[in-house]
Amino acid sequence: MIKKYAIAALFVMAASSAFAVDPIVTDSTSRSTTDSTSTTTVKSPPPTAVAPAVTVINNDVCAVAASAAVQTQILGISMGGTFTDKNCERLKLSKTLFDMGMKVAAVSVMCQDERVFTAMNNAGTPCPIDGQIGQEAKKLWEANPERAPQKVKSQE
Repeated sequence: MIKKYAIAALFVMAASSAFAVDPIVTDSTSRSTTDSTSTTTVKSPPPTAVAPAVTVINNDVCAVAASAAVQTQILGISMGGTFTDKNCERLKLSKTLFDMGMKVAAVSVMCQDERVFTAMNNAGTPCPIDGQIGQEAKKLWEANPERAPQKVKSQE
């Protein structure tokens, strides 16, 4: 029986080598043509008005910087500038006069502000007027109330 298996195995091996075929090789060429049309839309950013940077570098000046910008679809405007702070000027002038030993003049400058004027009267020490201080100044202020500082509209 072993002989039959051996002969069958030899027959299968011989048959498989007889029917063996060379590997299949294919050669193909392909060509493609593409026609395309594309549209490009460029969207630009909207116009922008930028407020300028206004700086006041020296801290010894009584100026306040301000800037603003407005943009519409058609027109853009930007501007900037500085504004004088009158209260700051008053404080610096008064301090300078006081540092020079002119105390009455320094108080007189401060009394140009209605708040200081009122505070001085409430304290019983009226602001100087025409070189007079104390009770003489009080009499002059009572005789000339139109010379008293007026309330500033922004402080109302």
